[in-house]
Amino acid sequence: MPGLGVLVVLSLSLNLHTCLGFPSQLVNLDKELGGGGNSSQGAHGCGMCEPDLCPETRGCRAGLVPDACGCCMECGNVEGQACDPGNRSVYYGLCGTGLRCQADPRPAGGGEDEEEEEVCVCDEQEAVCGSDGTTYMNMCQFREAAFSKAQLRTRGRGPCTAVPVIKVPPQSQMNGTGSRLVFLCEVFAFPMALVEWRKVGRDVILPGDDPHISVQSRGGPLRFELSSWLQIEGAVLEDAGTYRCIARNTVGFVSASAVLGVLGAEDLSSFLANRDPERKLSDYNQNFY
Repeated sequence: MPGLGVLVVLSLSLNLHTCLGFPSQLVNLDKELGGGGNSSQGAHGCGMCEPDLCPETRGCRAGLVPDACGCCMECGNVEGQACDPGNRSVYYGLCGTGLRCQADPRPAGGGEDEEEEEVCVCDEQEAVCGSDGTTYMNMCQFREAAFSKAQLRTRGRGPCTAVPVIKVPPQSQMNGTGSRLVFLCEVFAFPMALVEWRKVGRDVILPGDDPHISVQSRGGPLRFELSSWLQIEGAVLEDAGTYRCIARNTVGFVSASAVLGVLGAEDLSSFLANRDPERKLSDYNQNFY
């Protein structure tokens, strides 16, 4: 069939002419015909790889990783950032140096049917003491800090030995008699700190023998942290005063204070009316802990 042969030759000529005008189509045609070509990922529409045209990368705190086409380098994702598993960037990108992509280790906020998000997690979870006296929770956090601090070095494995630091101090508050009051104090320390509560003017560690005052402590919310609560049930006028949270370890101690005001029903109503006329007494009696 001579006519059919002419049509095939004419069709190939037209395709070749079109591909010469559009190089990316030539690469795709080459792949369709079984050729290797010089394209990174034809499925992503990457086209020819020209390293000289790759964009400049700056401020990559987690180092460099290959882009979706495997031609250029881009910033790697940092700890806690969403990521693509495997060694190919598809949507979120690849994790940077010393990080791996896995299911988010933090507690999920949704129900059982909620899909687990994959995030970048540091391979080395041991704490590191920096030459700046700061404790970094893992090596990846240290690397991020060292990116902007050229002189930063590791002083040793494990947290820095230092005087405790009060991360969340107790807050001053005002409330009425009979109310339930809570002071919170969060402390970071290594070696671990012992936290105690005192009321200024009383030479006793609370709760002492006072049945309506209690103290509770537990580890967290983060590593090397301790949270302590002072709770007053059924407050009376005599409970007013200044309360101190004191944290001690073998290196030293630190303290933070808060003032408690306790008013009778009439005085409290007058106080609230002058401070915020639209706020009700019940708004100040809520238990936030």
